[in-house]
Amino acid sequence: MQPGSRRNLKLILAAAAVSAIMTSCTSNLASNAWLLLTDRSNFIPAESSIFFFNPYVIDSGSGGYWHYGKDRKHYYHFTYDPAAPYLYIPIDNKCPHFDRENFRTWCSARKGKPR
Repeated sequence: MQPGSRRNLKLILAAAAVSAIMTSCTSNLASNAWLLLTDRSNFIPAESSIFFFNPYVIDSGSGGYWHYGKDRKHYYHFTYDPAAPYLYIPIDNKCPHFDRENFRTWCSARKGKPR
């Protein structure tokens, strides 16, 4: 390998490393990956992604699974029901008295896909 090629390779690798770090820091990738790796019962809703899903109410016990989460488009509630493991509703919903931490206030919530 010629000296110029090595320098270019080092620059490319450095840029890739910086890009990976920035992606991890500016998204929920690292925390969601940890959530999925440490508990096999955890999941990301099908309508969301590992980059944008943000669990904002998490079980305080040993389970560590999420109760409520959100992304750029929806709020999510984990239901514990295998047939419909979560509910979701658009963030810009028109529910009267909507409370993002109380699924009973979610009018017209949709059922999530079974895993």
